Amino acid sequence: MLLALGAVTTGGALVGSVVVARHRAAAAADLAALAAAAQLPAGPRAACSAADAIARSMAATVARCDVDGVDVIVVAEAAPGFAARWTGAATASARAGPVQPG
Repeated sequence: MLLALGAVTTGGALVGSVVVARHRAAAAADLAALAAAAQLPAGPRAACSAADAIARSMAATVARCDVDGVDVIVVAEAAPGFAARWTGAATASARAGPVQPG
């Protein structure tokens, strides 16, 4: 009985850790893309540097930063703390740029 309880508790902790990492990656990608779009007039390098700084401040990393015209696409990764040994990094992408009228 205790073994089953321990297994369920460990499984719940693993799933919870992965879910938290996914949310952290999504939030980091969103904010990094917005920061990059704000810095885009200074050039793509400045934009991606701003995205990287935001992602690092949120315990994530920028896996990819691409400029597509006036839009910036950021892919962020966040490692799950407890489940890092068994799962890979959680990944999320976001796109930011000016709104098209219409």
